[in-house]
Amino acid sequence: MKKKVAALLAMAMITAALGACGGSSAQTTTAAASAAAGSTAAAAESNAETKAEAKSDVKVGFICLHDENSTYDLNFINAAKAACEKLGVAYEIKTNIPEGQECYNAAAELADSGCSIVFADSFGHEDYMIEAAKEFPEVQFCHATGTKAHTENLDNYHNAFASIYEGRYLAGVAAGKKLEQMIADGKITEDQAKIGYVGAFTYAEVISGYTSFFLGARSVVPSATMDVTFTGSWYDETAEKEGATKLINDGCVLISQHADSMGAPTACENAGVPDVSYNGSTEEACPNTYIVSSRINWTPYYEHAIKAVMEGSKIEADWTGTLKTDSVVLTDLNKNVAADGTQEALDEAAKKLESGEIHVFDTSKFTVDGKQLDSYMADVDTDPEFKGDTEVIADGYFHESEYRSAPYFDLKIDGIKLLDTAQ
Repeated sequence: MKKKVAALLAMAMITAALGACGGSSAQTTTAAASAAAGSTAAAAESNAETKAEAKSDVKVGFICLHDENSTYDLNFINAAKAACEKLGVAYEIKTNIPEGQECYNAAAELADSGCSIVFADSFGHEDYMIEAAKEFPEVQFCHATGTKAHTENLDNYHNAFASIYEGRYLAGVAAGKKLEQMIADGKITEDQAKIGYVGAFTYAEVISGYTSFFLGARSVVPSATMDVTFTGSWYDETAEKEGATKLINDGCVLISQHADSMGAPTACENAGVPDVSYNGSTEEACPNTYIVSSRINWTPYYEHAIKAVMEGSKIEADWTGTLKTDSVVLTDLNKNVAADGTQEALDEAAKKLESGEIHVFDTSKFTVDGKQLDSYMADVDTDPEFKGDTEVIADGYFHESEYRSAPYFDLKIDGIKLLDTAQ
């Protein structure tokens, strides 16, 4: 398994996340792939020159919900720059684009500016990307985390995601090893191995993520339990910090998250509680508590889709990256905090996941209301009633992200307690 996050990502994320939050007005960065992944201002200033140096006539547009202050969006932005630099194409990035008509406007502006392909990074962007795809049939539109490409049947609209549940499972293994160490050292008992988790919304994507993390931890410490609280926002540093603090005060001895700020890691560092973050390393800011982080590496998909446009080939309606495609990665372990033997446990688990020897959602490893499942109809073809339409359990496991790229695991399994909900 490849475990890497570029130094630029770590440094930029820590600097941005600890700084002021971005504004609500849309900001635009225009650059070409030959520009170094440096400051936005420098890239914009070199626009005229680098466009001339581009190796292709293809121009790529990117739409981000927030900006570099959000670990989630920073992960996309760095991947966008890396892919375009490698392929030698010009690009334009629009940040702080809300999940509303502003997204359509941004997509239309990118299409009018000559972009052959446009990517958007947030779930709520989807309907507006579809609107743009219908309006500009000559432009390809790709949307991360969306659910409707396989039912819309538009030749120029596509969804993409990755098997991040495998990355979260591995991060859970690292958490489990830490719990195991804490038990062995007498710091907690087996029945005190309670994890806290700060989530954004009670969506399938978040449920899939915290469940896979929990199952990874339980593969090491079977007695582990988990409490989950939700903020109702993808990025709210205050709410995330308060959520983590509440969990710590309620007896959670390790914290993880599916939210995009430094709120939870900061709360953990202040309280001296081990933390597993998301979308990049927080070791520089939290050296005494940070263990590891999982993230989706979007560069392989960006390269894949952009190459398809350059070559005139078809882009899949749904694309799911995996450990094998280097789309699911872990940061390096913080060896000052991680338990001994963690790297070996991660390497072994990753090897088994890649070979199919183990599956994250093995139905023999969890129960729902005390029962093991052998059948479940998931809402894959999204509708307003969220009715199940696709059988997703076969061969002894829940087949996540196989029938569409975005997660649809929404089961409430035993051992996880939701303290609240947020839709």
